[in-house]
Amino acid sequence: MAVKKEVKTKTSKVKKVAPEVVEKVAAVKAEKKSADEVYFYGVGRRKSSVAQVRLFSYDKATDSDFVINKKKLKDYFPVANLQNTFLAPLKAVGLYGKMRATVLVRGGGVTGQVEAVRLGIARALVKYDETYKKTLKELGYMTRDAREVERKKPGLKKARKAPQWAKR
Repeated sequence: MAVKKEVKTKTSKVKKVAPEVVEKVAAVKAEKKSADEVYFYGVGRRKSSVAQVRLFSYDKATDSDFVINKKKLKDYFPVANLQNTFLAPLKAVGLYGKMRATVLVRGGGVTGQVEAVRLGIARALVKYDETYKKTLKELGYMTRDAREVERKKPGLKKARKAPQWAKR
């Protein structure tokens, strides 16, 4: 015995928008694209963190112009020490307050992420101006810290910690 199923089709409701509104939206999108076109890109890695950094030239930059994962700098890295690590390459070359940044960072913990961002900013600054490379390299901001967590081995409690040895 065949059972008939009713198929309901969804009718989409389309709202009519005034042409002036469409023009304003298009103009705003065009402004955003033109303002965001010129940026300098750098990738930083540390432990298991990867940071993708975009630096934009902006004369009136403040701390709220640094956006990490769609959050402001003070919200994402609330500790002052982490904020100083984040801003160190910009302060070293004298561009603090003249650049703004958007950052996408994934993986790892807070320290790994902030150090990955620092390397990404340093690499982006070198693309912005090649003369900054010497200063950043001397301060150690251009060096990728390759230390990773060592894997756990079989028969051991951790990577190198062995169970307690008993003579008898």
